[in-house]
Amino acid sequence: MRVLVLGSTGFIGKNMLSALKSLGHDTVGLSRTSGLDLTDFKSVRRQLSNILPDAVINLAAHVGSVHYGMRHSADILHDNMLMTLNLYRGIAEICPRARIVNPISNCSYPGESDVQREEEWWAGLVHFSALPYGSSRRMTFVAAMCYQQQYGICSKNFVLPGVYGPGDHADTERVHALDGIIIRMIKAKRQGAREFEIWGSGSPVREWCYVDDIVEVLIRGLTLEEDLTYPINIGQRKGYSIRESAEMIAGALGYKGKLVFNTSYPDGDSIKVLDDKRFRKLFPDFVFCDMKKGIQKAVEYYESVL
Repeated sequence: MRVLVLGSTGFIGKNMLSALKSLGHDTVGLSRTSGLDLTDFKSVRRQLSNILPDAVINLAAHVGSVHYGMRHSADILHDNMLMTLNLYRGIAEICPRARIVNPISNCSYPGESDVQREEEWWAGLVHFSALPYGSSRRMTFVAAMCYQQQYGICSKNFVLPGVYGPGDHADTERVHALDGIIIRMIKAKRQGAREFEIWGSGSPVREWCYVDDIVEVLIRGLTLEEDLTYPINIGQRKGYSIRESAEMIAGALGYKGKLVFNTSYPDGDSIKVLDDKRFRKLFPDFVFCDMKKGIQKAVEYYESVL
């Protein structure tokens, strides 16, 4: 199978390329740095014509931290909408039999949701702190439905919890939340800081998933025959508060400083835990990486590269 990975130089993308190649797939990775501009339809059409993929794993996105998103909200909405529309239009014109696998962030759930169930995914507005990115991810499903109806294009859509692990950005403005805490705490320890500041109250509960688990599920999505146009959670129905997560990081790192919570920063949603009922029916034997073990691996990686 010839698999095109979009966003191949990003966090999940780098891990995805490595996994696909190890499985023997004919794999091509593209990103802005390698000449693909998904906001430019001519660029999309040209690359698809050259590659003619059997499947596309669409990991490309304009995304950042909550604070980055609130400062660049219009740009994030504009870029992500264009990228989605250009990809589907290009697939329809060049390789309509290619499957598309889309990861969708769980910030696309309604802002007041706690245990996030797929049937409630469209039941209200996303949280204001994730409005541009979460809303644009919902439109991925709309595009998938419309292009399925008119062109028969097959999409597999998966809702992701917070992702962490080796290979993420080192820039704390662009890094995923948990890895951002790891990176900042490593720096605090090296500087001998007696206190470590965490943005927000520390009380919000989040579900985290080690990057290798995400990669494995998305790769399995390439060959699933079930109709997953309407998104399915990659869920464990288990979350940890930001405080608990930071304490686990401190333990793995051996950081002895005091954790201080700056409540002048917004928390975002109070709870984000993905319901796992549909996931367990589709992947009954899937075993997720233990949180403490995953954090230990991530800490060891970032200590080695920073």
